[in-house]
Amino acid sequence: MKNTLFLAALFISIFKGIAQEQPNIVLLFVDDYGWADVGFRNPKFHTPNIDQLKKDGLNFNRAYIATPTCSPSRASLLTGKEPVRFQMVRHIIDSKEKAAKNNVPGGEFNLWPTDPVQMPSRNWLPLEEVTYAERLKEFGYYNMFIGKWHLGSKKYHPVHQGFDAQYGTGDHGHPGNYYAPFFKKGNPLPDSPEGTYLTDVLTDGAEKFIGEYDKEQPFMLSLWYYNVHGPHIGRKDWVERYKKEGLTGKDAEYAAMVSTMDESVGRVRKAIEAKGIADNTVIILLSDQGGYFSNAPLSGGKTGGNTLGEGGARVPFIVHYPGVTTPGISCDVPVQSIDLFPTLVEIASGKKPKTKDIQGKSLMPLLQGKKFKERNLFFFRSYEDQYTAIMNGDWKMVKYHSGRHDLFNIRTDRSESKNLIDIEVDRAKKMKKQLEKWEKEAVPEF
Repeated sequence: MKNTLFLAALFISIFKGIAQEQPNIVLLFVDDYGWADVGFRNPKFHTPNIDQLKKDGLNFNRAYIATPTCSPSRASLLTGKEPVRFQMVRHIIDSKEKAAKNNVPGGEFNLWPTDPVQMPSRNWLPLEEVTYAERLKEFGYYNMFIGKWHLGSKKYHPVHQGFDAQYGTGDHGHPGNYYAPFFKKGNPLPDSPEGTYLTDVLTDGAEKFIGEYDKEQPFMLSLWYYNVHGPHIGRKDWVERYKKEGLTGKDAEYAAMVSTMDESVGRVRKAIEAKGIADNTVIILLSDQGGYFSNAPLSGGKTGGNTLGEGGARVPFIVHYPGVTTPGISCDVPVQSIDLFPTLVEIASGKKPKTKDIQGKSLMPLLQGKKFKERNLFFFRSYEDQYTAIMNGDWKMVKYHSGRHDLFNIRTDRSESKNLIDIEVDRAKKMKKQLEKWEKEAVPEF
């Protein structure tokens, strides 16, 4: 009997040791945060905490979103798939008036008035899609979700997609105000005192979760900010500071939103340190698409018809994995947000994931400082004439419904000011064929 108890205790001890080796994971996902809107790229912005995260971790200089628009970017992050493959090519319409006007009969899809081809786009992430939360649960993780979802109404919320709990999550794509009460209808944070700022409330929730977490299993915390999406209402103390530095109007408001989000990053890291788990916690910072304002020196952005430009599709992306990433290193290999799903699976399982059903590739080799096989990256959205693109290394081709093609060398021309479509003829011909082949495979008929 004593031997049996001893062996049982030994087994439990070994199991705990293995479980503890699995790192906790914190994903900080920011909304509409431009690639250039960070202190280490633009001194206009005060982002000391993100700057420090860059110094501590691995900075991806060329990270992209497969579909640079709100809902599809979230869906691709969750599933590791190019969202066009499950027919989510635009944001989910959350206004009843717009939905009634644009919906395809049945409600599962919506149409966009200015889309030249009137391609249907889903109004929710199908429950059949496997999320990173569902996969990590298989490896013993507890999944907490905080903040913006924008992937469907209540029956499609995070708690139905593999997450164990959620906080501050509603049906809305953005708040009506960043000061309480935040939302006029369906407010997920009704008890927030007047005068409190939304980003701070969500960060309070993250701190509380980290500080009170008492389970033996590792956790993944997904903190998906509503910041820095409009309406551009900055926290008043930061707005005043930026105004004193010469910014005015929405520029001051937006900069204040960025700095408040940066404060949140610092608060989350301090909570992790106070908990004593900093050495065994992976921290990831990523944006869902390019910024609403100027993204110079990159071209394009969230709006304006050039969302597949570098300013719309390229985003900040930093990973700090203690004991794995080398501090202060930057990587120029093009990667996509769909790569995060298999990367999380490999972090959680300790094994290379089998990724036959997804398009993302694990970034673990790059996190470890190893080589990464070059591949084509593809982009797709359906709002206007510009709709798809292919990237291979330094080269990027953008395609339009009207038949136009643009070709750029991103390494020598990151502002995409020199269209080489009529100069690099052979390369253009090859990339056109590759893009056409991908479209036939990936884009559903409708």
